[in-house]
Amino acid sequence: MTQPTAIVFGAGSAHGIGGAVSKRFASEGYHVIVTGRTLAKIEHVVEQINASGNGSAEALQVDATDEAQVIAAFNRAMNPGDGRGPADVVVSNAGNNALIDFTTLTAAQFEDFWRVGCFSGFLVGREAARRLAPLGRGTVIFTGASASLRGKPGYAHFTAAKAGLRMLAQSMAREFGPKGLHVAHVIVDGGVLGDRLQNAYPQLVERIGEDGLLGVDAIAQNYWTLHQQQRSAWTQELDLRPYKENW
Repeated sequence: MTQPTAIVFGAGSAHGIGGAVSKRFASEGYHVIVTGRTLAKIEHVVEQINASGNGSAEALQVDATDEAQVIAAFNRAMNPGDGRGPADVVVSNAGNNALIDFTTLTAAQFEDFWRVGCFSGFLVGREAARRLAPLGRGTVIFTGASASLRGKPGYAHFTAAKAGLRMLAQSMAREFGPKGLHVAHVIVDGGVLGDRLQNAYPQLVERIGEDGLLGVDAIAQNYWTLHQQQRSAWTQELDLRPYKENW
């Protein structure tokens, strides 16, 4: 039996959204190509997957804002070898965030956030459409945020990128859904109980409590569920938030 393949862009740490999604698909028998800019982080995700005995994984260092690197990653994903089928799952998870006063925000900073948060999604989404739509199947999932829907003081740069990514995903879904490609956008609305938040704001995590933050494994389960949906009832946009979150 041919082993299915998935590729996750912007995987990050093992205890983050990308890492959790990689491990979730591997638990279902997938070979997961785990990509990211920091090799040590994605290698750690791969080590955990391969040690688990569920599925398999490989690390591929990729800057998702670099067109040539994204194309090369898809070349690998569509021809993984060793009895594995071409990728039928693509996850675009690259992103960054920071509070920056609008009056001090530089053009370079704004462009950098746009490139990571939106332009990378364009590169990944375009290649996914080029490779998967002709096959008439596959799932492409984009990771969004609260900023996909609304602006907030100090986050104009982040909001512009995430809102753009949302419209890109919606446009793709309308164009390629009828061709058999499931395109979904996931709004992660709230703090994520991952390495980034725990390391940067441990007191916030303690104050809110773990069940008041989005669990990375719970998020990953929703990504798997999206991929499992029958095409007679596809979800294009899914919003996830902990029960304590104001919205």
